[in-house]
Amino acid sequence: MSDLLVVKVGTGVLTRVSDGRIDGGSLVKLVTALAEQANRGQKVVLVSSGAVGSGVSALGLDQYPTELSEKQAAAAVGQARLMHTYENLFSQFGLSVAQILLTGDNLQKDEVRARVKSTINCLLEKGNVVPIVNQNDSVAVEELSQGDNDMLSVRVSELMDARLLVMLTSADGLCRGVGGELIPEVRDLEEARQQVAEGSGKFSIGGMRSKLTAVELALSCGVQVAIGNGRHPERLADIVAGGGVCTRFLVD
Repeated sequence: MSDLLVVKVGTGVLTRVSDGRIDGGSLVKLVTALAEQANRGQKVVLVSSGAVGSGVSALGLDQYPTELSEKQAAAAVGQARLMHTYENLFSQFGLSVAQILLTGDNLQKDEVRARVKSTINCLLEKGNVVPIVNQNDSVAVEELSQGDNDMLSVRVSELMDARLLVMLTSADGLCRGVGGELIPEVRDLEEARQQVAEGSGKFSIGGMRSKLTAVELALSCGVQVAIGNGRHPERLADIVAGGGVCTRFLVD
């Protein structure tokens, strides 16, 4: 198991609920927290949603698109916007970014898996580059109707033999029912599923139920998982250290 940290951030964190535009303030805080980890010597891979959500306004849509062609068009516009923003923000901390676009099929082929792993390792060895992975929404089909990069973050964590996957969402973690208290530790995923409401945000695809499906796969691969609030990325350091405000998933 490597000391790699994989951080997945959802569309609900990166875009404004009101109109789906990129939330600049939220991104500044996120990048600051990630840069702090990277500049401490922690190897970090970011799995970022937000391409479709950040392209919604450019197409004049008032909600997340339902038609596949509109989703892919929004992604084509939004991915460029998103990466430009990341590049500008990380550069303020002396860090560069690298874009890696994948579909679910890519990481199911041994030859492609090996190339992706070599590419990410090469980038991490440079010490000042943060690889940013996103699903290739402008050509993906199945993934666009499912987990908003949740499963992709697990596949990347497994591929890179990561120690910890932190999923940053718009909630503090898994709560007991709607608006209930935070559950700091989960040992029984089936019980946890009973606490989860259906649905997702206006400008996002996944939801907590999607995340629990991804968590189950991650745990089966030996990857530790924590879910925390991406609107408070300053908590990331504590989560990485084993504490913090989050839900941590444990397997006996």
